[in-house]
Amino acid sequence: MRPLIIVDGANVVGSVPDGWWRDRAGAAARLRDALAAAPLPGDVTLVVEGAARGVSPVPGVAVEAARQSGDDHIVALVGDNVVHRPVTVVTSDRGLRRRVEELGASILSPGRLRTMISYGGRREST
Repeated sequence: MRPLIIVDGANVVGSVPDGWWRDRAGAAARLRDALAAAPLPGDVTLVVEGAARGVSPVPGVAVEAARQSGDDHIVALVGDNVVHRPVTVVTSDRGLRRRVEELGASILSPGRLRTMISYGGRREST
């Protein structure tokens, strides 16, 4: 079975100071599109929350909207999948990292993911 890559959308989007806070859904959609365009080694699930909940999936990227806590949703996804296939979670959130590592997931930093997918958000106009 193919590995699963779970992306903590809020954490990755928040790691690029490009004005994302003015358009959270737009920033999540840009991340989704960058994920879809990259040849990543596994199935990709982008977890969104809050104002980004309306972002829809595209071919190559599943999108799951967390009803409450994005972290709790990611932990549940890891728990549902880690016994069947390798799972990698993209986040820099220390608490979330600890929780998913305890379940057997590996971690990829947002910076490393951004390099892999050529995602830098968009530049803020001055």
